[in-house]
Amino acid sequence: MNGGLTDRELLYELEGVAEQEVDRHLATAKEWHPHDYVPWDDGRNFEMLGGVDWDPEQSQLSDTAKAAMVTNLLTEDNLPSYHREIAEHFSRDGAWGTWVGRWTAEEAKHSIVMRDYLVVTRGVDPVALENARMAHMTQGFDPGPSSMLDSVSYVTFQELATRVSHRNTGKACGDPIADRMLARVAADENLHMMFYRNIVQAALDVAPDQAIASIHKVLTNFQMPGAGMDNFRRNAVLIAKGGIYDLRQHIEDVVNPVLRKWKLFERNDFGPTGEKYREEIATFLDDLGVKAKKFEESRDRALAREARRAERASS
Repeated sequence: MNGGLTDRELLYELEGVAEQEVDRHLATAKEWHPHDYVPWDDGRNFEMLGGVDWDPEQSQLSDTAKAAMVTNLLTEDNLPSYHREIAEHFSRDGAWGTWVGRWTAEEAKHSIVMRDYLVVTRGVDPVALENARMAHMTQGFDPGPSSMLDSVSYVTFQELATRVSHRNTGKACGDPIADRMLARVAADENLHMMFYRNIVQAALDVAPDQAIASIHKVLTNFQMPGAGMDNFRRNAVLIAKGGIYDLRQHIEDVVNPVLRKWKLFERNDFGPTGEKYREEIATFLDDLGVKAKKFEESRDRALAREARRAERASS
């Protein structure tokens, strides 16, 4: 943004807040180990080691739960791309460097525990899963041209969205072990969100017009980082129809709570440019609410049709 602070200047201005947030995170985060959340007794060899290869009948997961687990896992797998993105915008020194390392190490646990669970329980085809991982990681994640404020604004919403998706996926699995595992992962994502959310909150005080410009850019162009993976649209529809993550949840469980925390519609320190972006965000949210209502009506009609077909088939 012309006339705004550079990324380097923002890092300097916000370094004290970053130090406080790192200290808060380290004091709050609970130690946990992926191996404790995997039912190893359910495991057995595949054909290469004298066992039996995967068969669809071995899975205890619904199609919706499978779609959500695979989408969430492949998203977590792309950690090298996310690490590169955040490391390029943050410094390697001081609190910024400490956070990049800690965040990356914690995020790595999520793909480890989810993959171990799915392979051990034979929840999905491990060959298809590995092929999808190779393809998705090879493609990587590229958000396009972005600033430090774009990056932290995006990750604030994305981390909270991931938390909601993981938590609801755990419930959809119908397995207490999966539910407990993904609740643990979701708790991590919430703490990560708080770090980024509080950095943006401080940036709104330091450079309000510049910060809201990034928030506007992120909100009006928001896509989950897995949007480029194969079958994403199909899986996203299943996930939305299954109530795991849909547009209404995006608005009410992700966007609105963050904007309220930032007091975005209560602040009085925006200049003319900031006010313009705030008005556009309000209009965008109204339009998003209309789209959510239309989707819900369409989903209800589709579910009603499916229920009628099932009733006729059983009679």
